[in-house]
Amino acid sequence: MKRRNLLSLIAVIILIAVFSFEYLQEKETQDVIISEGQTEKENTNTYFLPTSTTNSVVHHKFYSLSYSEAHEQAEWVAYELKANQVVSTNHKRPYFQIDKSVKTEGAHWRNYKNSGYDRGHLCPAGDRKFSKEAHDETFLTSNISPQEHEFNSGIWNRLEQKVRYWAKRKDGVFVVTGGILSDELKTIGEEHVAIPEYFYKIIYDQSSKSPKMLGFLIPHENSNEALYKFVVPVDQIEELTGIDFFPQLNDKIENTLERQSSYKNWSF
Repeated sequence: MKRRNLLSLIAVIILIAVFSFEYLQEKETQDVIISEGQTEKENTNTYFLPTSTTNSVVHHKFYSLSYSEAHEQAEWVAYELKANQVVSTNHKRPYFQIDKSVKTEGAHWRNYKNSGYDRGHLCPAGDRKFSKEAHDETFLTSNISPQEHEFNSGIWNRLEQKVRYWAKRKDGVFVVTGGILSDELKTIGEEHVAIPEYFYKIIYDQSSKSPKMLGFLIPHENSNEALYKFVVPVDQIEELTGIDFFPQLNDKIENTLERQSSYKNWSF
């Protein structure tokens, strides 16, 4: 009997050791992924990254984001869209994956299942068709926000297409986009993913001697109105979000551009 008890104890100790080893391995792997996400990439144009109100900035290879754990989505996603990156190549649509580069991990895609809301891309897959790697990277759950289907496939899609048009016409633009996140928003799923009531998109064109900036603030509902009717000063979006979108710009240039709401020379 004593021998049997001893063997059982040894078996338990071995099991604990195995599970402990696997746990430490997984944690070490996760720490490496998180560290990699905090490292600026070769393609990261850090000069134009906004401030983060959450101190949770993640740099992927083809875009950066600031994650809001309280809302289970990014407060902003930022990236450069070059003229030669606007292509029509079609890639097979992958499954959404949890973003393990986020310390708290991005919300699970199951939160969206049967919610009545689309998994709306912030950095569109259509802006990253120049390679399969870039395209597939947009299917991380940190890069999506709940969007009504008619909004996602309607006015929001029209704006995304217009951004690609401007990127080709102006030899590239820098884009920052996200939902207006605040307390007491409606949510979906077990992780309470917030549903923004407004979405914003900011486009910065530095291709000419006179840089231009354009901000959009769009209610979360479909509209047949012309896009220019949703143009607002970037200052207004900053006031709503608490984010400083272009802190590295010369203050005089930044202040001038961010208080304007002119859409002349943008070819609507």
